[in-house]
Amino acid sequence: MNPFFALSIAALGVGLLSGISPEDVAGQMKAGFGHTMEKVGVLIIFGTTLGMLLEKTGATVSMATYILKKVSEKNAPLGIAITGYIIGFPIFCDSGFIVLNGLNHSIVKRTHWKMIIMATSLGTSLYAVHCLVPPHPGITVAIETAGGNFGLIILMGALLAIPAATVGLLYALWRGKRVADDYTPAEDTEAAATERKLPPVGLSFLPVILPVLLIGSGAFVKLFSELTGSSGFTGRIILFLGDPIIALGIGIIVSLFLLKRADKPHLSHWITDGVEKAGGILAIIGAGGMFGEILQRSGIGSDLGNLLTGASLGIFFPFLITAFLKTAQGSSTVAVITAASLITPLLKDLGLNTPLELSLAILSLGAGSMCVSHTNDAYFWVINRFSNLGTAATLKVYSVATLLMGLVTQTFIWGILMIFG
Repeated sequence: MNPFFALSIAALGVGLLSGISPEDVAGQMKAGFGHTMEKVGVLIIFGTTLGMLLEKTGATVSMATYILKKVSEKNAPLGIAITGYIIGFPIFCDSGFIVLNGLNHSIVKRTHWKMIIMATSLGTSLYAVHCLVPPHPGITVAIETAGGNFGLIILMGALLAIPAATVGLLYALWRGKRVADDYTPAEDTEAAATERKLPPVGLSFLPVILPVLLIGSGAFVKLFSELTGSSGFTGRIILFLGDPIIALGIGIIVSLFLLKRADKPHLSHWITDGVEKAGGILAIIGAGGMFGEILQRSGIGSDLGNLLTGASLGIFFPFLITAFLKTAQGSSTVAVITAASLITPLLKDLGLNTPLELSLAILSLGAGSMCVSHTNDAYFWVINRFSNLGTAATLKVYSVATLLMGLVTQTFIWGILMIFG
């Protein structure tokens, strides 16, 4: 069933069966939808629009080509993994994979590398950023639901995505060599990349890097102002520019410099495509907000808290809940949204009270949302079909890699908590 209707029916069912008066259920559902849109609606629209502009102007291919030249084709899996990591910040993992898919095919055609290795290297690096770094929808909604610090989590998430992507790369290199090559070569793989003259590399990177730097600067200034009690005029300007919505808006404005004269008639259509793509995502996120609101009103949080009394799951509880939901229903976004609504009332019972502990709990949701991407996940089929691979090989390499990514990321999170918590 479509996730929007699945979550809506779940919200209605839980509301009616948990003792909320029937006349209040619909009102709470609408309130949950509205509160969620208020928090993340503009952010998601700006993020998808920026991704669409980078895709259409050829900036993503320009960045990918530059990175691959720097690492050479003998290190092509590393190059494509680095590319996926960088491009994954503004672009959703499925879009990023589709955009860079032609590059993967051309590398396989020109070198000795197997497609299962290249596809997993690219797919897992994009996936790591998608699950751990705002403004991607799942982790963004989790931040707003639990009340986390956006700037701190974007910095920590970006750092944690590095070992996650590294695990995906290493497993692809090790296991991919031992799996039967069932790749079917594509007929013409380089046409899309050579269709237009690519924009300059520096300008291609700027709309990706600038928003991240602005958001990170805003997070540091906010932390400094909390310690000193004052931010000053310059600090207030940085806080304004470091607001995620403003930072992404600046990224969109900068991306307009990538346009060529022939692109200008298409600009309105590309922006519309970005907004329309956001629409389907926002519907699911809003339905998750409805479900979350009903879960909180139903008292399930306090019930789970009582059940967990004396349990020592701590930071592993958010991870396990999200991993179960992800494996069962396939969508990382839905898994994180649902799990965030469940664990937010339980944070004190789990002993996660400080800003650092809260941030790590939210990142644990992201780590859990990696485990496991398999046949009920649309992204699994994007990797499988666009790479012309067999299902068995994709399960053996890519799916197992996502499990290892989640486990290793959660281990890092636990380690940070032990050292600094």
